[in-house]
Amino acid sequence: MATFLIKTEPDDYSFDDLLRDKRTAWTGVRNPAAQMHMRSINKGDECLFYHTGKDKRITGLARVVRGAYPDPDNPGKTAAGDDKFVLFDITPVHTARSPDATLANIKKDARYEQFDLVRQSRLSVMPVPSAIDRALRKLAGL
Repeated sequence: MATFLIKTEPDDYSFDDLLRDKRTAWTGVRNPAAQMHMRSINKGDECLFYHTGKDKRITGLARVVRGAYPDPDNPGKTAAGDDKFVLFDITPVHTARSPDATLANIKKDARYEQFDLVRQSRLSVMPVPSAIDRALRKLAGL
């Protein structure tokens, strides 16, 4: 099982929205690097749900209930023959019990200096290495 961090503007779709909806397709990602990560997402993987904007923090944990599949609204293939745009479906697992998993706190901690959230702040979907995953879950109270 892998863990990914997925970012969203809470005014567009928040963790509270996911709790209400109980399941959603993760859509709207067009960045090629984020799409590359999305193609590797499988059922059973987990996602740290991160709010951008004024929050800038991990707000919850979601589980992938349907791994990467072609985006029916954006067909096409990459040069390598992969689906150009994919989606995946998630369901909520836990709300973060601590508000401490903020971008500011993460940037202050040297353990995270090579993490994509710090290095490539515009990337909306990224894998989370296992050591960082454990530390972020503890920081967020997950």
